[in-house]
Amino acid sequence: MDNTSLKHQLLVAMPQMADPNFEHSVTYIVEYGSEGAMGLTLNRPVQISLGDILSDMDIEIEVPPSERHRVVAGGPVQQEAGFVLHAASTHWQSSVPLSDGLMLTTSRDILEAIAIGEGPEQSLICLGYAGWEPGQLEQELVENAWLSTPASRELVLDTPFEQTWQAAAARIGVDMSLIATQAGHS
Repeated sequence: MDNTSLKHQLLVAMPQMADPNFEHSVTYIVEYGSEGAMGLTLNRPVQISLGDILSDMDIEIEVPPSERHRVVAGGPVQQEAGFVLHAASTHWQSSVPLSDGLMLTTSRDILEAIAIGEGPEQSLICLGYAGWEPGQLEQELVENAWLSTPASRELVLDTPFEQTWQAAAARIGVDMSLIATQAGHS
């Protein structure tokens, strides 16, 4: 497996996933290489709003963020760290282009811009991330813990959380409800 094969892929947790952090999850692989992998889980909404985050960061809100700025638990590692997935637009202080017109920004300036109505119209703010040691993710794939499918802007930003898992699997022709009923019947 080459070092770029999983970058910008979505990992769709198989129904038998035992780890509660990833049950029915879809995780965007942002980095993948010899040092391991880093991903952001897309469909774990939290009770914290972007307004709460801005207040906690002492960012004055002039234009209340719309419901198109959603907040999720991005993974179990460094949950105090924030990662903003958004459509590629202005480059912020710390932005990395991803695939399919998506960008990842980790700098405060994007949140300040959203607070005054000048940031991206839509974003997914991920608190924390998922990390894998070298070889760990490959082993999990061998064990059929995950399906891999290409990432899309629509799945990341537009799909309702409760539909993300099924929709991501459907991109590669997999119906998770059929797999779920087959799990454990070999």
